[in-house]
Amino acid sequence: MRVPAFAFVALMLFLAAIVLLGVLAPSRIASFIEIGLSACMILTVLLFSMEVRLEAPLMRFFSLLGFAWVCILFGMILLDYLSR
Repeated sequence: MRVPAFAFVALMLFLAAIVLLGVLAPSRIASFIEIGLSACMILTVLLFSMEVRLEAPLMRFFSLLGFAWVCILFGMILLDYLSR
């Protein structure tokens, strides 16, 4: 239970950092920092909660493809948000 507990604590720290950054320094630069922190949260979930690091290489490949697809969709949403 050590790894899931550390993953949970890491996710809560990332969430606290995102919330504090949004409250204390709402700016365009802070938005990009929050996106980076969100990517770190996604990697934490992929590597530790989903245990992709312990899977076979083919499973890692498809997990990476899924993550890349999520990044593409997130980028499209971000482009739509920034162009308005």
